[in-house]
Amino acid sequence: MLTVKDLHKSYQVGKTTYEVLKGVSLTVEKGEFVAVMGPSGSGKTTLLNCISCYIPIDSGEITLGEKQLADLSEDALAKVRNRQLGFVFQDFLLLDGLTVRENILLPAIIGGTVTSQTEARADQLCDVFGITAIRDKYPAEISGGEKQRCAVARALINHPLLILADEPTGNLDSKSSRAVIRSFEQAKASLEATIFMVTHDSFAASFCDRVVILRDGGVWRTLEKGSTDRAAFQDALLDAIRDMGKE
Repeated sequence: MLTVKDLHKSYQVGKTTYEVLKGVSLTVEKGEFVAVMGPSGSGKTTLLNCISCYIPIDSGEITLGEKQLADLSEDALAKVRNRQLGFVFQDFLLLDGLTVRENILLPAIIGGTVTSQTEARADQLCDVFGITAIRDKYPAEISGGEKQRCAVARALINHPLLILADEPTGNLDSKSSRAVIRSFEQAKASLEATIFMVTHDSFAASFCDRVVILRDGGVWRTLEKGSTDRAAFQDALLDAIRDMGKE
């Protein structure tokens, strides 16, 4: 589904070059829920921005499905972002003047692909994520957890190959965070969604199938959940973070 191979990215500030990603390689298989963790400055957000092609890479390969993203024109990349990538942000980014249902339909509206099937899809997503009762309300009238579930539904409206989530629980309390993670689990189970999430939250990451830990611009360790229960997996993540601190 997603393959990142030997990815390098640096920034130039004056005469100084800062290398942020130093040969990152990873894969995300269809139907997986994968998290990326790491300390500030480890390259998590830069990695996400490279995968979404919002910033150019220095070298390496990013393959989504069968497409080499670095080889695409800007117009082709815009189509990939609209049709094959779904985005969930920390700050929701809902439009205040649109209802919940209209916000969910927004990628299809922008792409000019709204049909009766698309509208039925929006209603299905509202049902899957338990927001049918608020679908005619506006963002100012709903809670943070409801806003983020709306954002997850919006990310899925165009049947994307991959959902990219950037700190989706960062601005939420524990109850709302759990509701958002549950919505990702529902998206994976009911809609076969593939999710790649950047997070600093070990609780959120403990629901994932696999967690990639970055340090100093590279993959430091990868932990697989396997048959481990959620609480034990969270303990393993915290142990890994402590080990990183010792090193």
